[in-house]
Amino acid sequence: MPRKTTRLTVDHLAELAEPVRACLFWELSPVDRARLDEQERIAEKERWVSTVLRDWGSCGRVVRVDGRTVGHILYAPAARLPGAAALPTAPGSPDAVIAATAWIDPAHRRGGLGRILVQAMAADLVERGHTAVEAYGDTRGRADGCVLPAEFLGSVGFKTQRAHPTTPRMRMELRTALSWKDEVELALERVWGAVRPTQKATRPIGSVRVASHDQLCAVSTARRIR
Repeated sequence: MPRKTTRLTVDHLAELAEPVRACLFWELSPVDRARLDEQERIAEKERWVSTVLRDWGSCGRVVRVDGRTVGHILYAPAARLPGAAALPTAPGSPDAVIAATAWIDPAHRRGGLGRILVQAMAADLVERGHTAVEAYGDTRGRADGCVLPAEFLGSVGFKTQRAHPTTPRMRMELRTALSWKDEVELALERVWGAVRPTQKATRPIGSVRVASHDQLCAVSTARRIR
């Protein structure tokens, strides 16, 4: 299955499932969200993405399988996400961009796509001069696509910045995500006998290479025998 990541655009929103497509948990305050019906929320989500793309730049990545969008991650400066202000572990650190939401189609979960999206986000933000990203994890097991499970955040490199029983604020230094990607790619090259000279240059944004299941198994084997 051909898989690739690309920048989130307004057009991609129409391919997302409900209720993710209409989620405004981060983009509006609780009072403002309550005033809108579902169609108004969808329209507001599109307006928000369009405005942030114009004023700040790329604010998300999507992962596509066989030409269909099956997951996304959304991120922005804290000032663009007023919904976070109501959380008990807010505000975030002034140097960090906020990773607000991430979602993978249930049929494509457990395949590493969430980690691929985090790596794509990290590559984008590092290229633009950012050094850290924070997220408000959720420990209650909600699966509505509006919040990120704390367990997932921990599995992709985030560490607790401010503890809380239900909403810990977690942080990742962006170089951590990129160094993990480099380690995987180097291990793959060793396994397949295709080691190339170390290069400092990074790939263009949107060209993150996705390893197959068999290749990831090979990485695991390579790590055990090193």
